[in-house]
Amino acid sequence: MSPPPVPYTVVARAQETADSATLRLAPARRGHGLGPFTPGRFAMVYAFGVGEIPLSVSAIEPGGVLSHTVRSVGAVSDALYRARVGDTVGVRGPFGTGWELERAYGRDLLVVAGGIGLAPLRPLVRAAVSAPDDFGRLNVLIGARTPEDLLYPGEAEKWRTACTGVTVDHPGSTWRGETGLVTRLLDAAQYDPARTTAFVCGPEPMIRATARDLAHRGVPAEHIRVSLERNMRCATATCGHCQLGPVLLCRDGPVIGFERAERLMSIREL
Repeated sequence: MSPPPVPYTVVARAQETADSATLRLAPARRGHGLGPFTPGRFAMVYAFGVGEIPLSVSAIEPGGVLSHTVRSVGAVSDALYRARVGDTVGVRGPFGTGWELERAYGRDLLVVAGGIGLAPLRPLVRAAVSAPDDFGRLNVLIGARTPEDLLYPGEAEKWRTACTGVTVDHPGSTWRGETGLVTRLLDAAQYDPARTTAFVCGPEPMIRATARDLAHRGVPAEHIRVSLERNMRCATATCGHCQLGPVLLCRDGPVIGFERAERLMSIREL
């Protein structure tokens, strides 16, 4: 039986793009939050009277404060997107697997994000930036459909010391940066493939293309971590909607190694 949602209050809201926003949530009752969350894990976030959806954490703060970046694509996500400061939402979790950044100590880090896939990678980047002596070189490569679809532009600018590269598919008339697929940024990234751990999140075609490119360049498949969030609904491995072969993504994922993910991503989405 699933645990009931814990009430959280929206204490801040940041408009990210035309259809996405980041909600900063604090436990409605101090000391009664969920946890511990780690980068890559997700929560089920409930819009009262509408329903709940899985959302990866996009920031983790002391005191059980969480942030979730939500894009309006359906009834529940739209209700959460439209939440305002002072509103109450329900949160269950934490669920799933994380990025396990601790397994990459001493290695170069390559973070590759497509679109809203930057949201679950953001806490990982923050953790890596705050502990530069624990890792080798850090590369953050970001892709989006248009310049207006780029998440956290102010924060990403602060990651420039992490050799950040940004590209967009449709540049518009004022864009002066890179144009094209995020994989084109790999040529300029600074990393030693044999001692690199890669973290990849975004649309599945982008994940597949990026992970295969990295493997071709010599990054070991077991050191390529990807996040798959296809069809997750219950978060308790009960409903079966997120099953890919023997894997239930809400339980065994969403973060898994590419040595397993490559075969799973060949299973067509219904």
